[in-house]
Amino acid sequence: MSFFVRKLGIDLGTANTLVFLPGKGIVLNEPSVVAMSLTTNQVVAVGLEAKEMIGKTPDNIVAYRPMKDGVIADYKVTEAMLRYYIRKALGRFNILKPDVMVSVPAGVTSTERRAVIEATVKAGARNAYVVKEPILAAIGAGIPINEARGHMVVDIGGGTTDVAVISLGGIVASTSVKYAGNKIDQAIADYIKKTFNLAIGDKTAEEVKIKIGSAVAVEEELAYTIKGRDYLTGLPRPAEIKTNEIVKAIDNELREIIKAIKVVFQDTPPELSADIIDHGIMMTGGSSLLRNLPELVFRRTGVKAAVADDALFCVAKGTGVALEHLRVYKKSILSKRY
Repeated sequence: MSFFVRKLGIDLGTANTLVFLPGKGIVLNEPSVVAMSLTTNQVVAVGLEAKEMIGKTPDNIVAYRPMKDGVIADYKVTEAMLRYYIRKALGRFNILKPDVMVSVPAGVTSTERRAVIEATVKAGARNAYVVKEPILAAIGAGIPINEARGHMVVDIGGGTTDVAVISLGGIVASTSVKYAGNKIDQAIADYIKKTFNLAIGDKTAEEVKIKIGSAVAVEEELAYTIKGRDYLTGLPRPAEIKTNEIVKAIDNELREIIKAIKVVFQDTPPELSADIIDHGIMMTGGSSLLRNLPELVFRRTGVKAAVADDALFCVAKGTGVALEHLRVYKKSILSKRY
């Protein structure tokens, strides 16, 4: 019977949730957002539909992210969100419960881990497996993690940045900091508030980061016109912002990410450090796509860094590969529930 069991990998992120079906690839990539009705306490919308509602809802509907800094902040809503994604990925008429593998941040506590497993089982999984994100990111980036060789992975998502050194299928040294995409967006919004006296939403801040953001100052700057609300008059107003202003705005957040990399290097055995110098640092996650980030890492640490192919999908791909070869990656699985 186990031959017919469907398998499903979920990259449960603060910003986005990705679902991977072995054999099909990534079948779902939607924002981790849920819209709830306050009057009926029912889920109104999930994913893309709910993200469109952020900052635009009437009083009786609230759209928010049930995942905070990579862990479950609202258990019930996360369960509803997982159920929606599992159903959507497998189709409404699927009767067999799937085996589900979910990613968690490197610094996850046992309580947080249990919450993920419980929510996944309640959302309709037959078995739930939990694996740390850096391991899945490494598998998805094509790194042979079971070798006796050190590999450093820096996974920068929406809520957390996970830095880990992996050897022989396990994590040798790691840290997880709550400085990632969302904090970078927040820093941009704060800078625009201070400099231009303009209030902008999270969505606009993210757009600015993607369109013109950079980790180091550039000679040929890009420009972007932001539209927001003037703090003094309360009226809408446009303003132009350039790349090097963004570099200044996000400097502190990037410094924290570099600090996390340095901390992990200090905890890494010398033999593995030598391997990392030879092979460089592998960067994954959506926020690693920020322009010139590998260059900044190299300048501050002296170690070459490269962004993985399909950086955004590495963790989700990793869940798929690990599910297909459970026996090979057995020792990398944190906990499971049958």
